[in-house]
Amino acid sequence: MTVLAAEPAADSAAPAAGRPELPPSMVERMTLILDAFDGRSTRLTLEDVARSTHLPRSTAHRILDQLVRLSWLEHTPFGYRLGRRALGLGGRDGGFEEIRVAAAPLLHELQIKTGMVVHLAVLEGAEVYYLDKVGGRFAGTVPSRVGGRAPAHSTALGKSMLAWIEPEQVDVQVGRAIGRLTSRTIGDLSTLHQELNRIRQRRGLAFERGECFPDISCVAAAIRGPEGPLASISLVGDARMPLEKVAPLVVDAARQVSLALHPNLEAGRRPRAVRSVAGATWSPQTLDRLLVAGENGDWL
Repeated sequence: MTVLAAEPAADSAAPAAGRPELPPSMVERMTLILDAFDGRSTRLTLEDVARSTHLPRSTAHRILDQLVRLSWLEHTPFGYRLGRRALGLGGRDGGFEEIRVAAAPLLHELQIKTGMVVHLAVLEGAEVYYLDKVGGRFAGTVPSRVGGRAPAHSTALGKSMLAWIEPEQVDVQVGRAIGRLTSRTIGDLSTLHQELNRIRQRRGLAFERGECFPDISCVAAAIRGPEGPLASISLVGDARMPLEKVAPLVVDAARQVSLALHPNLEAGRRPRAVRSVAGATWSPQTLDRLLVAGENGDWL
């Protein structure tokens, strides 16, 4: 287990009047914070954590950052929640079992329809974490594995999820890790944000051609919940494959898994087709299948 960095001596000073005495060790302070999350769905802001633990805000923020980096917690646009390591202590696959079960039949259906390799992954900090891989004859040539990781900014899987996260959070999660794996990889935050904006304009459809591995291309769409991206599904082919032809199938699969996990997401929404997307070459019939948005224009 990774040891958290020691707290500065200033935090061990005598408590202010009316404030409970701070626990003396980092382990005790970390435990106080983790105990504040009383369920796997609990979301807490920094202020919630400081108030619940009676820790100074700066101390709570410092420990929260370390817990996020070590995957004990996850930082979302709606606050902090238990991360892969904390959920994994309960004997489940990092808390992702529900997503895997909901997605499994759709992954197999995609593979049968296309003959391509299908990935299911979640976003963990600056990386994607592969939950599942379903492949045919092409699978052996795709250097990915269940339980493996890849830089999020270099994969269609990662970009499809990053597109639905606040830009400031993207900077925090990816900023230090961004770099080139191939000559096609996005190598700076400014270019990444331009790409994420294009993905949002396509209502979440992400492409990647040779950005993570040379001669491999992918198309992906995020599985989304009420608080943001939950996971992503991708189809993988060689660099010459016309991914636009299979893109509607990926979008439909991601949408079906989203609704299986959160059936009320579309309640009260009137679907409409997106008629044009800059740079797209699909027919109107394909676009009608591909990009279905709610009245607020942000739902696949």
